[in-house]
Amino acid sequence: MEDQLEPQPAQQTGRARNALFRRLLDLVSMPASRLAHQDRHMVGDILLEVLFHAEEAEREMCARRLATHREAPKRVLRYLGQCSFQVARHVLEGNEGFDACDLREICMSGTAEHRQIIAQRKQVPESVCEYLAEFAEIPAVRDMLTNNGAILPEQAIDKLVVRSRGEESLCDLLVERLETKPSQAMAMFWWSDSATRRKILQRHAADRLEVIDTCRDVFELAAEENWSDPVTRKALQLIERRQRNRAAIDKSPYDSLEDAINASALNGMDSELAQEIGYLAGLKPVTAAKILTDKGGEGIAVLCKGTGVNREFLPVLWAGLKRPLQTEDGEIDPQFAKVSDIFEIMTVAKAQTTLRYWNWSLSSAFSPNALASAIDDVPANEEASFSSPQRTVRLVFGR
Repeated sequence: MEDQLEPQPAQQTGRARNALFRRLLDLVSMPASRLAHQDRHMVGDILLEVLFHAEEAEREMCARRLATHREAPKRVLRYLGQCSFQVARHVLEGNEGFDACDLREICMSGTAEHRQIIAQRKQVPESVCEYLAEFAEIPAVRDMLTNNGAILPEQAIDKLVVRSRGEESLCDLLVERLETKPSQAMAMFWWSDSATRRKILQRHAADRLEVIDTCRDVFELAAEENWSDPVTRKALQLIERRQRNRAAIDKSPYDSLEDAINASALNGMDSELAQEIGYLAGLKPVTAAKILTDKGGEGIAVLCKGTGVNREFLPVLWAGLKRPLQTEDGEIDPQFAKVSDIFEIMTVAKAQTTLRYWNWSLSSAFSPNALASAIDDVPANEEASFSSPQRTVRLVFGR
């Protein structure tokens, strides 16, 4: 019947459509007490059909009207949220009618501006945060990390830790998040700036006293078995109380760790002496090399504090590595001042835990096979995809 009607003049058709649009918008904007649920969604279906053929200004007017109406039909909100950013921003900024699936869908289909305003919402669900982390647009990620209403699952933090290796500005934001685990923070340590490294060592280093006490009898059992079980040996490597390798003293040309440090200042540090210092400190070669060659040098303070070396040996080791202690003006070198500060603020127990974690994570999984695979290439439900040491070693040493 409608198909047989004569076309109306454009002006009349425009007025009728405009009036219809406004009436429909009035209806869906009504509170729940005034409009039945069924009527609201029927009106929403009609309004949506009108919006398909509306001008940009009309869509924006609709989005403005529905900006705070959480009872608005979901399909209408979802459509407006996927319109141009000029339209979508009104509903995306604060409308509470969107659920996690809606927001994730809009993230997937929208622009960088859509994703950024979603990252700024009062509440950002876990699945949306995980998608934003995977997309890794820096402005949106920064807004998400500084948003206390964003709920970041472990998978999102993992993705952002990987991303932070090429975007160091994310490190400080990640360290501030309560969801960040010690293993994730300790991996970021190696490419973070000095201020962030200080935060990592303050917030994520543990003293493991309860762990040592609870597992005390396990050391005796492992010793009775002559440390033959590799799984137990690897785990106890992190829990062990003592840091220095007492057995290494008998084989070493140096009387003590301090003696080896003095030798570095007298004769200069070479690879053989660096390896010897690592052995005396109870570190594997790859861990000792990473600490002693690290550009920032904060790990050197952790090495000295964790092995019980007196503070006067810190500048000796620093000089042995041919690093400046003073500026040309005779002032203390700024970087050495930061390293000295790390030595002072850390307790011996926490420094030991940090050393043991580095040794455990960097050396126990260090292998050509581990380095050959990227984080995203590891098959699901495999040891390499869940193991903290294997993830850390791919992050720190991988390309």
